[in-house]
Amino acid sequence: MAKSPCLRGSEGALREIQINLLECKVCFEKFNLQQRERRPQNLSCGHVLCLECIAALSHPLLRKLECPFCRQLCNIDSTSPCQVLVDLQELLSTTSSTGIHSATGLTSTSLTSTALQLCTVFGGWGTLFNPTGIAILGVSGTIVVVHDGKKRVVVFSPRGRKLHSFGPKGRAVGEICYPVDVAVTPCGHVVVTDAGDQAVKVFTSRGNHVLTVKDFFLMPWGVDTDSCGNILVSDAQAGKLFQVKVDYTRGLILNHVPAISDLQNPKTVACHQVTGNAAVLEHLHDDKYPPSTHQRTRLKVFSKDFHLLYQADSFSLTLQSTVRLNMSGVAFDGDGGIVVVDSNKGIIWSLGNVLRGLDPSPLVGDHLLRPTGLVSIKNTLAVLDSGDHTVKIYSAKSDPWPIK
Repeated sequence: MAKSPCLRGSEGALREIQINLLECKVCFEKFNLQQRERRPQNLSCGHVLCLECIAALSHPLLRKLECPFCRQLCNIDSTSPCQVLVDLQELLSTTSSTGIHSATGLTSTSLTSTALQLCTVFGGWGTLFNPTGIAILGVSGTIVVVHDGKKRVVVFSPRGRKLHSFGPKGRAVGEICYPVDVAVTPCGHVVVTDAGDQAVKVFTSRGNHVLTVKDFFLMPWGVDTDSCGNILVSDAQAGKLFQVKVDYTRGLILNHVPAISDLQNPKTVACHQVTGNAAVLEHLHDDKYPPSTHQRTRLKVFSKDFHLLYQADSFSLTLQSTVRLNMSGVAFDGDGGIVVVDSNKGIIWSLGNVLRGLDPSPLVGDHLLRPTGLVSIKNTLAVLDSGDHTVKIYSAKSDPWPIK
């Protein structure tokens, strides 16, 4: 039998099949014909769930459930086995030992040996719509997400329970037009970059408007804060990194300066709370090559005084590590090491402390579709996955938030 084109195709094809087709998108367990509760079943709307999730979501008397993806009401008596997915799973399992992870440039042991495991998933379509930014509110582990919903900012408990939301769509005071990123200050204020209104907007944790910083930006994008509460904002169009000092009590701008002015399309910004070092991810324009999903990016790390400490682009990192890294997001871990997001492959990488030498290793490689942002606390990662509109908590411990 001739090999399927997907098995010989691009490096991400097998991974996309494994994640998008062969897992139940509610419980994230792999479909399995040998386990009755894991058998894939067709709903009348066309979506596929495992039997266990159908039983859990359906009304015991009405024998109906609302599809978690399209919200159509489906009769569970009209479901049918999805044999084609089981056949596809068996076909892939009998292919060459290169496997899914080899197709992405990884050995299978490199991912299975990672310390972080999926602990909690929450959000999903209907709760989050095209989420773009994530932050942690204080040591309690409360999670703040910005998205394209009716109220742009959603606050979750560490266990994923929706606490409240604020910031209706608009340009008026207290409204948010098009949020891109979010950060939380040490004193608990929520800072949102609003590219649609060319502004940075500051709220209390309960959603009360404090301040709007405007008339300085062309396209504010990434945002983070340092240990003093100073706001770092990347302007993707102006090619600058701004530092904004704010009096949160009085709602006043104390100072506003372009800390770095020679960046190329800077987007993600991260600040380490202890050292004050800042990491910026640039998206480089290269006229020599046509646009592709593997856009060149460059990581720059600056001291708290904004002196350049380290830089490397995606190509040079690939040469150093022998693994193709497509950086699309960046964060610091608790020890000051660099963590990067590869949204194309659905992998989170640790680069280690780049000032002491590059040491790339995969942290998370399972259950991610298109990660767009992350925050790190101790041995825990909170990853924002725009592929299925969820927040996914990965930890080395059974407790998803090993902090008190």
